[in-house]
Amino acid sequence: MNETTQLPCQRERFYRRDRRSVPAARRFTCEALADWGLTQAGCADDVLLCVSELATNALVHGVPPGRGFQLYLRYEGGVLRVEVHDSGPGAPRIADGADGADEGGRGLLLVAALSDKWGVAERDPGKVVWCEWGTAPTGEDGRTGSGPAPLPRPADRVRIAETRL
Repeated sequence: MNETTQLPCQRERFYRRDRRSVPAARRFTCEALADWGLTQAGCADDVLLCVSELATNALVHGVPPGRGFQLYLRYEGGVLRVEVHDSGPGAPRIADGADGADEGGRGLLLVAALSDKWGVAERDPGKVVWCEWGTAPTGEDGRTGSGPAPLPRPADRVRIAETRL
């Protein structure tokens, strides 16, 4: 019996602590999505916004002076995963009560709303903040479905309304 094994698509890049790193990370992600044929998947804009938010959070809150962050992209089995690794302390969390007058504090709220899953993991030193799209459905036995799934834009996804300042 012959089986075809498809290797995962993955890319990674290191970025210095510099304001130009955020648009560079977005461009890198856009190129990867295009190479993997995911630009028409309906969630490419969401992915790019989440990359911007995670990269910005790493620069503002996680990357110590003289260091940088690593962006990992992986597409396998219908799941696209974005990871931002930084060497700073602390665990990010969604800000409580960010009101319309606050200039910041909504980055992880956006990530939570636009991705199918997100989370934080420890690393030494620092942390990994990640998000995923297109998670394969889980059956009654807890196993995920077989074969690649498209990257859907769930109809019931909560959208964040723009707040007028």
